Amino acid sequence: MICRSSSFTTDRLVVGEWRALSFSDKDMINAVAAILTPRVTQSLPEDWRGEYSHSRAAKWLEDIDQEAATLLVLDGTTRNPIGLMILFESVEERSGHTVRIGYMLAESAWGNGYATELLQGFVNWCKNTEIASVIGGVEKDNVASQRVMVKNGFTVLANSQIHSEILYELRFQ
Repeated sequence: MICRSSSFTTDRLVVGEWRALSFSDKDMINAVAAILTPRVTQSLPEDWRGEYSHSRAAKWLEDIDQEAATLLVLDGTTRNPIGLMILFESVEERSGHTVRIGYMLAESAWGNGYATELLQGFVNWCKNTEIASVIGGVEKDNVASQRVMVKNGFTVLANSQIHSEILYELRFQ
């Protein structure tokens, strides 16, 4: 899978598959529990919402790692975890490699432009791969994430509103 080897840096971020960043299981579980607070998870799927104990964080990480690449977002200066990026990859005969993304930033990182920078770094990384398109879903009430998608060149997919989510797409080919 292309996404399992993804890593990139931006002016302020270091992003990579968490094991490749030399994070231990315990450190990653601690990071997940710290990042996935009720406010961060309120716009995520219902079974992802709420408090994350260490055991719930461990289970979440185990489940996600079976179906997606889990990237850790680090502050480039302190090397402290400030977010997570989840990449679900599929290959379709007609349209090539498609990646469905999700990202979550710790509350302490909100309002600093990290989401825009994270997505811009990922888009730049994708341009050097076989990835044909990236899709991201955003809750209708998450106006900040909608702006991040648009700033990075994503457009709303026609008839894409699924329940309370709007799908955005960026095509490379």
